[in-house]
Amino acid sequence: MTARLRENYTNEVFPALKEKFQYNNKMEVPKLEKITINIGLGEAKDNAKVMEKAVEELALISGQRPVITKAKKSIANFKVRQGMPVGTKVTLRGDNMYEFADKFFNIALPRVRDFKGLSKNSFDGRGNYSLGIKEQLIFPEIVYDQVDMIKGMNIVFTTTAKTDEEAAELLRMLGLPFEK
Repeated sequence: MTARLRENYTNEVFPALKEKFQYNNKMEVPKLEKITINIGLGEAKDNAKVMEKAVEELALISGQRPVITKAKKSIANFKVRQGMPVGTKVTLRGDNMYEFADKFFNIALPRVRDFKGLSKNSFDGRGNYSLGIKEQLIFPEIVYDQVDMIKGMNIVFTTTAKTDEEAAELLRMLGLPFEK
């Protein structure tokens, strides 16, 4: 059983992009390569339960077990030592990536308060799109009563597009709502 968004890409988005940008080779057509979700937790140095809960919630949201990230350097001002856990991340590829993207575009983003669309200014110049979410409560898997602390997250959509314009068109056709 393939993901609904993957079928949409294959049947509608791929031919439309190939026609719009006049690609000669089908390998030139941009596609979604991976989605990386990252939660930074500075509070984890004081309370290990915060990290456990963040890993549990990120696993629920993504459908995949996240990795705990550790500090690369010691920073005295932040009371962080090298090797201390400072966050958690997960990289989604394949069907998991398309399932998450579909859920994110159609269920989670409309639940954001006062949502008017995402900015087109968050591209990095190489066709990748980054955005920040202020609270994990927009995802339907998170039960409000079981949340001990509101955590934000960074989500990066990595594409094979060469320019930001191509990547923006790909993400727009997949269903990412941009500002007017």
